[in-house]
Amino acid sequence: MSIVPVTSADLDAAEVSWFAALCSDDYAYLGVPDGKLRSSWAHCSGIVKRAEANGFRNILCPSSYQVGQDTLSFVAGCAPITDRINFLAAVRCGEMQPIMLARTIATLDHMLDGRLTVNIISSDFPGEVADSAYRYQRSREVVEILKQAWTRDTIDYEGQVYQFKGLTTDPARPYQIGGPLLYFGGYSPDALELCGQHCDVYLMWPEPKDQIADRMRAVNAVAERYGRTLDYGLRVHMIVRDTETEARDYAEHLVSKLDDELGKLIRDRALDSGSLGVSHQAKARELADKFGYVERHLWTGIGRARSGCGAALVGSADQVLSEIEAYRKMGIRAFIFSGYPHMDECDHFGRLVMPELKTCSLPHAYGRVPAHAPATPLGTGERR
Repeated sequence: MSIVPVTSADLDAAEVSWFAALCSDDYAYLGVPDGKLRSSWAHCSGIVKRAEANGFRNILCPSSYQVGQDTLSFVAGCAPITDRINFLAAVRCGEMQPIMLARTIATLDHMLDGRLTVNIISSDFPGEVADSAYRYQRSREVVEILKQAWTRDTIDYEGQVYQFKGLTTDPARPYQIGGPLLYFGGYSPDALELCGQHCDVYLMWPEPKDQIADRMRAVNAVAERYGRTLDYGLRVHMIVRDTETEARDYAEHLVSKLDDELGKLIRDRALDSGSLGVSHQAKARELADKFGYVERHLWTGIGRARSGCGAALVGSADQVLSEIEAYRKMGIRAFIFSGYPHMDECDHFGRLVMPELKTCSLPHAYGRVPAHAPATPLGTGERR
C-alpha cells in the first residue's frame, strides 16, 4: 500500500532514468575537474547513447548557467541519434516568452515522436534575485499557458505576469495528446501548490524514508484539494558493485581527493543553492553517521561537492534492488539515477541492476503517445 494515493496505482513497473551531465557535473574524483569529463556535446551525447543502450527509459537533462550544454538545444541534437529513450528536459520558467516556449516544446515533441517530458524549474535566472512568490507565480502562469497551447484552439490568458488574447495554438500543438508530462520538484508551500494543481510527477531528492513520506503527504494534500492525484519520483545517485564492501570502498575513493572549501564553492555556484530543498540535503548530511550514512545504504558524501541531489544509494545489486522496491512500495513510480563518472556508473547499474527491474515509459503508461503521427499542423493534420 502506497503512502498516499498515486495516479499509477496499478502500474507494476517503474520509469528508470539516467542523468546527462550538461552542467559541468562529471568527475572521476568528486570536486576535481577532469578535462576528459567536460560537459561537451561529445561527452554528454555519449552519456545519452550509453543510457539508451543500457535500457534506461528516460534521461534528465538539467538546466543551469554553467559551462556545458543548453538544455533544449541539446535535446534537439539528441533526437536523430536516439530511438527509444525519453528526454526529461529542464525548463526554467520565464527564460523564454511562454508562447514561444510552447512552440519550442511542441517542436521537440514532434522531433522525438513523443519521447519528451518536461521538468518545470522555478529557480532564479543567472544574475537575478527574485522574490520566491513572484517566481512561483511566473511559473504557474507559464504552466497554465503551456496547457492552453497544448489543449485548446486559442490562447486567452489574463495573468499578473503575462496577458495574451486570441492567439491560435496551431504552431504549438505537440505530438503527445495533451502535451508532455510535467515533472516538478520543490518543498516550499508555493511549490507544493503549483505541483499539486498542475503537474504530473512530484520529484524528490534523497532523505530518510520517513521524511520522503512526509513530502508525499504534503503535496498529496494539495492535489486532493484540486481533485487530483500525482505520481512520485526520486532523484538519487548510485554506487552499485558486486559486494557492499566494494561499493563502500568506491564511495570513499570518490571523495578521496575532495577539498571541502572547493566543494563549498561548487555547491554555491548553482542557481538553486539557496533553496529549501538544498537546505534539507544539508540537514541530511548533518544527521549522518561519521561515515556519511543517514540510512544504511544512503550515503550523503555526494552533497559535499554538489548542490541539489546530494546522496547516493550504496551497496550490492541485491541491496540496491531492495531499496528500489521499498521506494516503489511507498508509491514512487519514477527514478532518476546518476553516478560518477556517469558513463562508468551507468554501465555498472546497467549490468548489475537493470536486468532485474521491470521498466516503463510514463508517457506511454499515461496513454499520451499516439500510435501514429497526430492530426496536428506539424503532424498529419490540415495545413492552414
